[in-house]
Amino acid sequence: MFPLIYSDKFLQHDTNFFKQATGGYHPECSDRLIAIVKALKTAPWADQLDWQRPTPLAERDVMPWLQQVHDHRYIEQLQNMAAKGGGLLDWDTPVSPQSYDVALLAVNAWLDGVDRVLSTQGPAFVLARPPGHHATREQGMGFCLLSNGAIAAQYALAQPNIKRVAILDWDVHHGNGTEAIVQSHPQIVYCSLHQSPCYPGTGRSQDRGQFNNVLNLPMSPGSSFNEYQPAFEQKVVPFLSNFAPDLLIISAGYDGNHDDPLAEIALKPRDFGTFTEYCLEITPKILFGLEGGYDLNSLSQSVLATVESCLNFVN
Repeated sequence: MFPLIYSDKFLQHDTNFFKQATGGYHPECSDRLIAIVKALKTAPWADQLDWQRPTPLAERDVMPWLQQVHDHRYIEQLQNMAAKGGGLLDWDTPVSPQSYDVALLAVNAWLDGVDRVLSTQGPAFVLARPPGHHATREQGMGFCLLSNGAIAAQYALAQPNIKRVAILDWDVHHGNGTEAIVQSHPQIVYCSLHQSPCYPGTGRSQDRGQFNNVLNLPMSPGSSFNEYQPAFEQKVVPFLSNFAPDLLIISAGYDGNHDDPLAEIALKPRDFGTFTEYCLEITPKILFGLEGGYDLNSLSQSVLATVESCLNFVN
């Protein structure tokens, strides 16, 4: 059985608030999760999926883990904005009245994912929103409120026998928040493949982290599997394998698809299944956490490809 951590409460982060505030449609919407869940529940191997709800907020105090990663003033700002009816953290990052609690529940889901991977020694997928890899220590941005992957990495390092955590970010946009938070931590490595030039304009190949623990691989617009395959085989896999992580966290963004409206990378959904196979050869202890992906069909098909590769590996 393959674990999926999901709650309908993740649909309550209402980015339609953005439409009310600016008149524009927001691509990071609840339809993304609805499409993924529908695709998974109608897949030929749906009976091999183990749907798990995240730990309720009343049963785990996530605040100590948030405070390891985020400035308390930012946490208070986010909480207060939601309590006052919502607002915009920046031009494209809306906060609705429910967003603070939903973001905390998303963190809980990522922590549950860590627990599940470490208990089973196999992969799991967190289907949560809002996404997180652009959120810095002091600021939410780029649709992201809390740095889920960085928080999960810190949480994992507090568990027995976990000394090294790797984060692979294959979202089409560079995870500037994740890198800024973990690049000074010698027990965490961060690797990102991302379109360049593209939002948020970070992720230079010469940025290597304080402990040579960052590998940025900028990809030119129009890049396809033909460019990604050698990048994985010659750079990503050796970098992660040499680190020998006790846990691999994947910021699983699927906006690198050819059909995605927010970028210009030309991957196909099946390619993410191949990327998953590369990662499983490094370690089966993988936590996938949803980041971007805004074409509903290619997003859901890419998640299916990821999960199917995991099922084939486990079986």
